[in-house]
Amino acid sequence: MEQLPQLIGAGLLLLGYALSQTGRIRGDALTYLVLNALGSLLLLIDAVRALQWGFIILEAAWFLFSLPGIYRSFSGRN
Repeated sequence: MEQLPQLIGAGLLLLGYALSQTGRIRGDALTYLVLNALGSLLLLIDAVRALQWGFIILEAAWFLFSLPGIYRSFSGRN
């Protein structure tokens, strides 16, 4: 159970990537961005708990890079 957040986070990231690579969703689609944000946030939280600095930086960046696209989707900007 301790690894459940890791598994869910990785699953969300991989699902978004697979959907994007198979042409089912676009890389700038809200679905893709939310999958990335949630997956990276779960992995970020787990990395912080374990003090794994490399993964903290990676997942924080991945999460933060998803936010502008999510904002644009909700604000109606392209």
